[in-house]
Amino acid sequence: MIVVDTNIIGYLFITNQRQKQAMELLIREPVWISSPLWRSEFRNVLTGYIRRNIFTLSQAQLIMEDAHKMMSLREFDVDSDRVLSLAANSNCSAYDCEFVTLAEEHSCPLVTVDKQIRAQFPGIAISPEEFLNL
Repeated sequence: MIVVDTNIIGYLFITNQRQKQAMELLIREPVWISSPLWRSEFRNVLTGYIRRNIFTLSQAQLIMEDAHKMMSLREFDVDSDRVLSLAANSNCSAYDCEFVTLAEEHSCPLVTVDKQIRAQFPGIAISPEEFLNL
C-alpha cells in the first residue's frame, strides 16, 4: 500500500510524460490510498485543462469519474491536529501535510513528485523513481 497525492493520481488519468511511470507504480503497488482532498485538487486541475481548451467539459467529467471509481474506497480522513502540527513545523502547506499524515497513520510511504514534501519529510515521502527502484 502507498499513499499518493493528487499529482500521481492525475498522471495516471491524464496523458502526459509521467503517465507510463504512474502505470508502473500501479502495477508495482496496486493499493493506492489518499486523502479526500485529492478530489478537490484534481477537479481544479481538470478545470484548468477545460479553460485552456485542452479538454471539453465532458472529457473532464469522464476523467474525474474514472479517477473517482478507482479511489472511492481508498480515501481516508486524517487527524487535523497532526496535519496542523506537521504544517506548523515544516514549510509545507496543510494540504500537503494531509498526505504526509495519512502515510504516517498507515505506516506506508507517500509517493510524490513534490520536492518540497520529500525534502521536509524524507523518512515518509519518496519519489516515484525511488519507489520503483526499491
